[in-house]
Amino acid sequence: EDAAGELQRGIENVEYACGAPELLKGEHSKNVGTAIDSWSEFQPLGVVAGITPFNFPIMVPMWMFPVALVCGNTFVLKPSERDPSCPMLVADLLKEAGLPDGVFNLVNGGKEAVDTLLTDERVEAVSFVGSTPIAEYVYRTGTGNGKRVQALGGAKNHAIVMPDADMENTVNSLMGAAYGSCGERCMAISVAVAVGEDTGDKLVEELSKRLDVLKVGAGSELGNDMGPLVTREHFEKVRGYVDLGVEEGATLLVDGRDLQVSGHEEGFFLGGCLFDHVKPDMRIYRDEIFGPVLCVVRVDSMQEAMDLIDDHEYGNGTCIFTRDGEAARYFSDHVKAGMVGINVPLPVPVANHSFGGWKRSLFGDLFAYGPDAIRFYTRRKTVTQRWPSSGVREGAQFAFPSNV
Repeated sequence: EDAAGELQRGIENVEYACGAPELLKGEHSKNVGTAIDSWSEFQPLGVVAGITPFNFPIMVPMWMFPVALVCGNTFVLKPSERDPSCPMLVADLLKEAGLPDGVFNLVNGGKEAVDTLLTDERVEAVSFVGSTPIAEYVYRTGTGNGKRVQALGGAKNHAIVMPDADMENTVNSLMGAAYGSCGERCMAISVAVAVGEDTGDKLVEELSKRLDVLKVGAGSELGNDMGPLVTREHFEKVRGYVDLGVEEGATLLVDGRDLQVSGHEEGFFLGGCLFDHVKPDMRIYRDEIFGPVLCVVRVDSMQEAMDLIDDHEYGNGTCIFTRDGEAARYFSDHVKAGMVGINVPLPVPVANHSFGGWKRSLFGDLFAYGPDAIRFYTRRKTVTQRWPSSGVREGAQFAFPSNV
């Protein structure tokens, strides 16, 4: 079910790319000077590359290659070595559909493959999605080798819960946003900021009830709310953060560390975990855990909640739950994050907008997919043209030309 939703969001980017004749139109101005016309064109870069993560093996590549191809480029995809089968199937389907050899290319591998793409002089641009340390490395290495780079990094997405929020809808939204995909999403809500003690008490009470009935099972089975984490190594890392949160003094209200799934006892299953009374100096608050762990922080005011978001090193996405339009408007106008939701926990933009964060959640100037992708995968050229009348001979002009 989760994979089907991922595929559909990827297909939306293909549909957007089908508007290439409209999207690639430049501007045209007639008679910018006497008998002089000027226009702009968006020309392809050449060879461009995408380096994609494990958590959305079909959707994230489809953020990149459909627009890159319709802009006239050839594309090299380096998928995650943890789950390359899905992108390889896409490559087969593109070939079956008639795409010429060499237009879409796929290379498997680890750091050596990444470094080759970042340093090969034939590659003009690189798009990356992954963790912030690797995103920064990709950005610095790629730009250091003269490439255009957009590198989307990590996140610590906060949801503010106001006292006037519809608590039932808020809790339903947070359950999906925090624990969907096992929390392995760069847009997952990992911090819920409750404004007021009463709000915090109601929030953790309702979340605890929902976590008691959270259904965890094999990813190949329908009807489950969560599946396993991606690898044993990542399972141990996330479990270690839960251990750390307890050591740091946070209150672990729901502990998913001892979960066992019948028939899959050796699987990488971790139940949903809920921490209360989390403080900003704790590592479980500062670090991107990338697992089914939700931290609840309590504050006295909306401004205090916004200050937490603004002060955090990440600025990918955020949201607020409220019935107050004035509060929502103030929040969306002033919060320092790239994607903002109002009563929407996962404000992932649709395909005709663009996806990206602020601060250390994005390295580069342009967001992924949508209008920004057209600009990323093309190079603007402006042409100015004049056709003098035949037989007219003009003298040399030494002054800087004007538009008359």
